[in-house]
Amino acid sequence: MSNVRTLLIVKPDAVERHLIGEIIHRLERARFRVVDMKMVHLTYDQARKFYAVHEGRPFLDELCKFMSGGPIVPMIVESDGDTISGIRALIGATDPAKAAPGTVRHDLAVSLTKNSVHASDGEATAKTEIAFFFS
Repeated sequence: MSNVRTLLIVKPDAVERHLIGEIIHRLERARFRVVDMKMVHLTYDQARKFYAVHEGRPFLDELCKFMSGGPIVPMIVESDGDTISGIRALIGATDPAKAAPGTVRHDLAVSLTKNSVHASDGEATAKTEIAFFFS
């Protein structure tokens, strides 16, 4: 079993459209295990802290308003393989217009901002992001 875990967040747009179960189903069908999860509602300041890596980028304010605009479902995910690259392949490119058919973002996302899910992009990021939501 892989010791590498990653964070996946079901974003407000997907929560609002009742897609939590669909996203978990896709994870489990691809042999990922959800280790822990919860529903939370971030404040703007919490979203800003979570996305601090994007400080100074023009989209940060819009992203933080969006991520604090409704409940989200962060979850810790693991697998027997390369969890991080596997999850990123499953969810697809950040821009749903560039995501491969069959990926979460291609199939479920509404726009570049409302792209249904967030996933950690590396092992160090995953540890930091998991710690943000799960102590």
